[in-house]
Amino acid sequence: MGVKCFTYKTPGGRFKRGEVYDSLSASRPEKSLLKVHKCSGGRNNTGKITVRYKGGGRKKMMRVIDFKRNKDNVPGVVRTIEYDPLRHAFISLISYVDGVKMYILSPENLSVGDVVMSGDDVTPNVGCCLPLRSIPDGTLVHNVELNPGGGGKIARSAGSFAYVLSKGSDFAIVKLSSGEVRNIDVNCRATIGTVSNKDHFNSTVGKAGGNRHKGIRPRVRGVAMNPVDHPMGGGEGKASGGHPRSRNGIPSRGFRTRKRKKYSSRYILSRG
Repeated sequence: MGVKCFTYKTPGGRFKRGEVYDSLSASRPEKSLLKVHKCSGGRNNTGKITVRYKGGGRKKMMRVIDFKRNKDNVPGVVRTIEYDPLRHAFISLISYVDGVKMYILSPENLSVGDVVMSGDDVTPNVGCCLPLRSIPDGTLVHNVELNPGGGGKIARSAGSFAYVLSKGSDFAIVKLSSGEVRNIDVNCRATIGTVSNKDHFNSTVGKAGGNRHKGIRPRVRGVAMNPVDHPMGGGEGKASGGHPRSRNGIPSRGFRTRKRKKYSSRYILSRG
């Protein structure tokens, strides 16, 4: 994987940098694992806009991803590595020996033809899913569960991972890529390896039309609004607008928004 630069001579594409998809092996998805992806346009069930600057975009089909990986002790062969329009990471099509096909998040160094498995006594190879109690200390994992059987919730975006530092009788100490260290139930499952497409953060859209294809509409700066519309609005000329804050008055830098009595805070050992 890598990043390629384009040779456009127009202002729109001059600074565009895109991803190289040389590791992908298929251009057509599995039809049985597709679902219609409906876009809300930022509107709620009554039709009112509740999330601004959303709308339009390219129509997409959602790929059904298996985040639980609970098909134990059944070997699966990697058939294809594909692009998913709804996520930055790549996905892999797994064909199990019993005929079932499923999509999983594709980790780095997973190739077509590799065999992956899930279970308690599985060899911890790349792409295999095991409970945290069966994963050796110091292993890089992704798609980590927070509750046993609830499906992976942590480290699912492109290039993300987590460290298994140590394990006890009830909890495993896991360090996230953000630096946070927390306790997770040893019965929770995780997949070996790091998520694919780690060079995604180096790509740039290059022009406004790229964001419009994603369904992102132009965003208005707060300092360009009137005082009635934004706390940073108003003033004569190009006023600074004061301390950066959101439309609701929440500061954008250094202000903690996590609830003090949130139930999961007891499991966090270090904020990083």
